[in-house]
Amino acid sequence: MVVGSGSLLQFGITTTTQFCTKTFPSSLIFSTSSTSSHRSLVSLSVPKNMSHQSQLLSLSSTNGSSSLAVPIFHNYHQIDEKVVQDIVYDALVFATLNGLLVGDKSVERSGRVPGIGLVHLPFSLLPPPLPQTHWKQACDLAPLFNELVDRVSLDGNFLQQSLSRTKKADEFTSRLLDIHSKMLEINKKEEIRLGLFRSDYMLDEKTKSLLQIEMNTISTSFSGVGCVMTELHRNILSHYGKLLGLDSKRVPVNTADSQYAEALAKAWSEYNNPRAVIIVVVQDEERNMYDQHFVSAILRERHHITTIRKTLAEIDQEGEILPDGTLSVNGQAIAIVYFRAGYTPVDYPSESEWRARLLIEQSSAIKCPNISYHLVGTKKIQQELAKPGVLERFFENKEDIAKLRKSFAGLWSLEDSDIVKQAIEKPELFVMKPQREGGGNNIYGDDLRESLLKLQKVGSQEDAAYILMQRIFPANTAAILMRNGFLHKDHVISEFGIFSTYLRNKDKVIVNNESGYMVRTKPSLSDEGGVLPGYGVIDSVYLT
Repeated sequence: MVVGSGSLLQFGITTTTQFCTKTFPSSLIFSTSSTSSHRSLVSLSVPKNMSHQSQLLSLSSTNGSSSLAVPIFHNYHQIDEKVVQDIVYDALVFATLNGLLVGDKSVERSGRVPGIGLVHLPFSLLPPPLPQTHWKQACDLAPLFNELVDRVSLDGNFLQQSLSRTKKADEFTSRLLDIHSKMLEINKKEEIRLGLFRSDYMLDEKTKSLLQIEMNTISTSFSGVGCVMTELHRNILSHYGKLLGLDSKRVPVNTADSQYAEALAKAWSEYNNPRAVIIVVVQDEERNMYDQHFVSAILRERHHITTIRKTLAEIDQEGEILPDGTLSVNGQAIAIVYFRAGYTPVDYPSESEWRARLLIEQSSAIKCPNISYHLVGTKKIQQELAKPGVLERFFENKEDIAKLRKSFAGLWSLEDSDIVKQAIEKPELFVMKPQREGGGNNIYGDDLRESLLKLQKVGSQEDAAYILMQRIFPANTAAILMRNGFLHKDHVISEFGIFSTYLRNKDKVIVNNESGYMVRTKPSLSDEGGVLPGYGVIDSVYLT
């Protein structure tokens, strides 16, 4: 069975790779794994009669000898090509059987109808290394960042003032602030507050510092397929690990989707209306629907809670607020509005979508996130929080402040003329970020310099639509990347995302947890890392 062959272009180097030309051996055993806490994952057991085990590595020392005991996670390119083919085949089967899938953008209805035009999500064949001390640091930070988001969200004046210049320069942020302002005017209180967050980090090679890229407070993706990715790597290493010198137990267990569902279920219980449902706000076309459906399936099967999927336009057409404040959509009471859309201007093509967003905020439904949480996740607020003395506005514990501040990369406003001058002179040391989510928006290198020079000439407040961030330089590692059934060997860098869940009702904190992870890996020469836009791949992590 030929899974794939083709010609690949790797930064100007053409290589031809053919793999997976074997058929399933008759002795291939399918089994179910119970490592995932909510579903049975189909795993592949390697048959005892496979003959590649004695020729796994082609690692030669200086004296010409070879060893199978050398851990090779630092250079996956040295694995014997025949063995790579076998691992690729098993990984593709595992990915397909267990839902590591997206809709193929070349298939017309793949973003609307489940099961149409399926293709595996781009992924890394084997996990990248990360020191366990830095992993623990990232996990320990999650509850602190949760609390920080909540406290900042309650300071309406801080949000409005910090974003006041941005409002004049960025129409999307302006519209969000208008809704926020209206909620302040009517003194709208969100007594039940739910956050499903993700904080992204990179490990800077020079300083050995774990630095935060951003805090995502809306539509944090890959909690579902991230768990499948983790199990794929654990499964592969459970079969090939001894030969590779790798231990599957060093890939941490991941229960992000279960923990997301549990937080949603607890919030639903706090709302205290057993007839109410959870509405998932989605884009009109969503190729990443399967990641979303993992959480909905757990809510239905384990917690017996119904979810419905609607676009903002549909909510505008079908929604109303009942006299008691209840949000009703097509006659159904809504307990929670879970946003998996609404984070980008593309999601608001008309006034209909903005009416729906305002309607949701005015209702008594729990918003995940509410408008204040959404605004806390903007790049400008991230930059403001990094200023000296600002964290002290929200925290008294000096140890907590030090832990948070230690993870901050350099962040600056474009009002800082000295930093702007430095960025023009050495643009390779900076990243220019707009107030946007979803990948593919950042500005680098010569484009960064030209953008700054252009903004200086204009002399308006358009610079308030951006911030400058220190560029982080992680160590690059050898990786094998899978996309559309083809492998691509490259050197890569990885970004580690820690999911977290936060739920409180008035003064009572019900949930405040680190809640699993996802990793995105991209070629080291690529600026952007978004998986669905086509820059990177999904990954897990190997703790060292």
